[in-house]
Amino acid sequence: MANQGSRRVFALVVASTLVVAACGGSSDTAVSSDSTGSATTAVAAGVPTTAAGVELAGVCPDRVVIQTDWNPQAEHGGVYELVGDGYTVDADRKRVRGPLMAGGRDTGVDVEIRMGGPAIGFKPVGAYLYENTDIMLGFANTDGIVQRYATLPTLSVMAGLDINPQIIMWDPATYPQVRTIADLKATGAKVRTFEGIAFMQYLVGSGVLDKAQVDGSYDGTPGVFVAQQGKIAQQGFASAEPYIYRNEVKNWGRDVAYQLIHDTGWQPYAQSLVIRSAERDTLAPCLKKLVPVIQQAQVDFLDNPARTDTLILDLVKQYNTGWVYSQGVADYAVAQMRKLGIVGNGPDQTLGDHDEARVAEFIKKALPIYKQAGGKVKDDLEPSDIVTNEFIDPSIKL
Repeated sequence: MANQGSRRVFALVVASTLVVAACGGSSDTAVSSDSTGSATTAVAAGVPTTAAGVELAGVCPDRVVIQTDWNPQAEHGGVYELVGDGYTVDADRKRVRGPLMAGGRDTGVDVEIRMGGPAIGFKPVGAYLYENTDIMLGFANTDGIVQRYATLPTLSVMAGLDINPQIIMWDPATYPQVRTIADLKATGAKVRTFEGIAFMQYLVGSGVLDKAQVDGSYDGTPGVFVAQQGKIAQQGFASAEPYIYRNEVKNWGRDVAYQLIHDTGWQPYAQSLVIRSAERDTLAPCLKKLVPVIQQAQVDFLDNPARTDTLILDLVKQYNTGWVYSQGVADYAVAQMRKLGIVGNGPDQTLGDHDEARVAEFIKKALPIYKQAGGKVKDDLEPSDIVTNEFIDPSIKL
């Protein structure tokens, strides 16, 4: 692991780079989220300090790398909350690096958050971790963890979202009789999703939808849905698409109806923070301190999202991938995460822990579906293989 001295050397290098960038227009631009230039080491008024004062230097890597699964968005707010002022942005490689903060205080190491989705060729993060071993933590859903465990095992050390915000949505004017995803089956409507997405295997395998309805051509943009004038259904996020389609998509401008995938009985944890399973013992000293910091960051973000939303919107602009994200969407996402319990306390009133009974039920449901689809799975998979509450601070909650 890198030491504290190397981090301070990096800080000096960054400072020098800023001067060069100002003169030469480097693609690695440095940005400060504090336009006043005031000191940022003090804890801001009203910011919880449960995890403040944590020292990670010498215990964690000098650079903690977190791989997300999509463009920057408010659903990722808990990890972007970690990034302190004076951060640097690599717009070409779609990553941001800054001091890793806990309750407004520097922990002595840096955090680097990398964009997923198009930036990594839409690869599942759980698999991408094995191609890029400098990544310490990555976003993965329980379904993907189960699906790939036999060949690419990962372990969830924190449940990022308690309820998966993914939905299937449809036009209520075209399909007034449809109230649930299962109701779409009788309509024969195509249901457009990303190719190979895990929940679609469940919806088809359990008979909720017909295989003939599956359209794996979704690319995250609204063009086809609009062009079809609501004749197709489509995947989305309860924390984004209903607002976007009503307020920001030209030639649509009206409500969509939807159901959470969670409410069909497919209930993985979403955006869990995972490590490569074999690194559990090696990373344990770091995770024992780091995971509670991330738990608290999730709470802090929901309580006061303004600063981190500014960072997220700045990154969207600088990355310039074609992804459109507004303050309105960010505000809506935070409201929906609270309203729908997308971020919430588990059964024992702890944020970020795993309910092993829920995980066991999910494994029981998922393994036959993946085997039927021809996947290689671990038949005797147990919850303890894929999730742990070892590093969770049970006192941290919303």
